[in-house]
Formats: sequence, C-alpha cells, structure tokens
Amino acid sequence: MAKRTPSNPWTKPAGAPVQGKAIPRPRRTAEVQSYLPELFRGMAITMRHFFKNTKEMMLGQKPDPVLEALNEGVTTICYPEEKRPYPERFRGLHRLTLRDDGSPRCVACLCCSTACPAQCIHIEAGEYTEGDKRRGYERFPKTFVIDELRCIFCGFCVEACPCDAIRMDTGIHATPYDSREQFIYRKDLLMEFTGRDGSRKSANPRHEPGDPTHPGLSREQMDH
Repeated sequence: MAKRTPSNPWTKPAGAPVQGKAIPRPRRTAEVQSYLPELFRGMAITMRHFFKNTKEMMLGQKPDPVLEALNEGVTTICYPEEKRPYPERFRGLHRLTLRDDGSPRCVACLCCSTACPAQCIHIEAGEYTEGDKRRGYERFPKTFVIDELRCIFCGFCVEACPCDAIRMDTGIHATPYDSREQFIYRKDLLMEFTGRDGSRKSANPRHEPGDPTHPGLSREQMDH
C-alpha cells in the first residue's frame, strides 16, 4: 500500500527531525545587570514631572481638564473641587417646584408615580382643611418619596406632571452615600433643591383656583 503524502505543504513530515536555530545569549555588562542606571533614569523622569506638575498646581497653570484635555500636564479633574460641566439637558437630581406661598406645586395626582417605569416614586395624597378654597378641587402630597437607587433617570415623571411640579434641572448628580437610607429623598429635601439658576420656582406660572386668570373650574363653579 502506497504511503500517502500530506496535502498540506506546511505540515511537518512524520519522523523529520526538528532543526533548531541557535540564539546567542545577549552580552550583559555589569552596568546592565545592576539596573541602577535605568533606575536612576526612571526616577529622574518621575521627579521632573512631579516638580513640573506641582509648580503648575501651585501657580494655577494647570491645563483645563475639559478644554485642554489633550495638552501636556495634569488634566485630571480633582473632584469634588472640580466638576465636569454637564450639558443643559442633563437629567440631574429631582426637585419639587414651589408656589408663591412656599408650598409644593404638586397636587398629588399620581401621574408621575404612574408613569415611572422603575416605580421609585411614592406619594400619599392629603385633603385640604375645611374652608380652604382648594378643598375638593385638588389635593396636596402628605408624603412624597423618591428612591434614587431605583430611579433610572428617564425623565418620564417630568413629562407626565401636569403642574410642572417635579423637575430634573438641578444640574447635579446623586451624591455617593454609604447607606441606603440616604438615597431616600423625601418631600422636605426635594423642596430644598434649586434649579441651575438657583430658583426654587418654576418658569411656568400657575394660576390658582379663584384667580381671575384661572382657566379651569373650581368646585363652586361646577354644576354638580
């Protein structure tokens, strides 16, 4: 029976000895084997950059980490003293806008909690006292809680709110805490946050029931 030859020309024939190639050992002098010259060169480069960067930090000559990020030198953002500017449409932490009397504009309609896909908003509605012109017309939130750990910052709550009571225009991101309780933002804390311009009110004016400019109907104006 004839012996078959391999079809692949690159396959080593069976039984053929391996022809190795001798590689000469590199010549290593005492200077090379001691590593000291290269160690001193590396330390010189390190110290040169250290003193140069320290001088720029002390004299305020550090390159701008945003506009000059590709320049030579330290371009690291020193958070929290330095922060990268966020775009205008950045969805920051939530806040509740206020009325002229300092109360939240929220009417506890539950539109935001219903539209929230993460179900991170919890609201307990309350009724106004007897004699208040808003009683029977609208409610107020006795409890307004947002779990920032569950929030996915989609902005659906802002879009769903009919009163422009909740916004995400604070321009700040969530603070890193060390406990879950600190990520539970309640009504009082949400009312303390301000927009980018420092205002707690909304640019969208709200006409209260009883005002001459109020477009809707109050309980007294209705037929039932």
